[in-house]
Amino acid sequence: MLVGNRMTLNPITVSPQSSVAAAMTLMREKNIRRLPVIDSRGQLVGIVSDRDILQASPSPATSLARWELPELLDKLTIDKIMTADVVSIPEDTPLEEAARIMADHKVGGLPVLRGAALVGIITESDLFKVLLQLLGGRRPGVRISVATPGDKGTVARITAAVFAAGGNIVGFGISEREDNDDNHWVITLKVQEVSREKLVEVIGPVVTEILDVRMA
Repeated sequence: MLVGNRMTLNPITVSPQSSVAAAMTLMREKNIRRLPVIDSRGQLVGIVSDRDILQASPSPATSLARWELPELLDKLTIDKIMTADVVSIPEDTPLEEAARIMADHKVGGLPVLRGAALVGIITESDLFKVLLQLLGGRRPGVRISVATPGDKGTVARITAAVFAAGGNIVGFGISEREDNDDNHWVITLKVQEVSREKLVEVIGPVVTEILDVRMA
């Protein structure tokens, strides 16, 4: 799954000379949290977030009069508060790589480029939706999480056991154990067409431990 399949196409943008007040209004109206900044040549030169705007806004303890605040924000331009050193990615980037970049750089969204042209934006919300789909979050079934060694053939043994019991896997995810044991995984399945009791019976013998099982 690539970023180009999940990004928001043709994102709303602002220019470096746009006012902070205008950007604030735009974010509120469109219910978005960040805006790529595009110059007169159509080049990506920055990104501005709702946090940038919040930090640029006067504190409630300011001595400015209430009527002075909108005028101040209207005079302040985006180029004064934007992040100019933008982290961006091409549209053929795998989603997991986009997630790693967001985590490493502590950002909630990445502009997506085709060559030098901005074609989209991928955000943490887009990644949450993908996670929801991968784990079958909107599908009914039995949800089971197990601990298992990360040996070759482990996943095959688990899925074969589910298949033999007549189950249909509609959600699947693998993660490392929280104790940072590289030799063990946590595998989570969402399974339909099999009972909770039967699923525990067939999976139990091929895993180290059943961590959680419930109807979902």
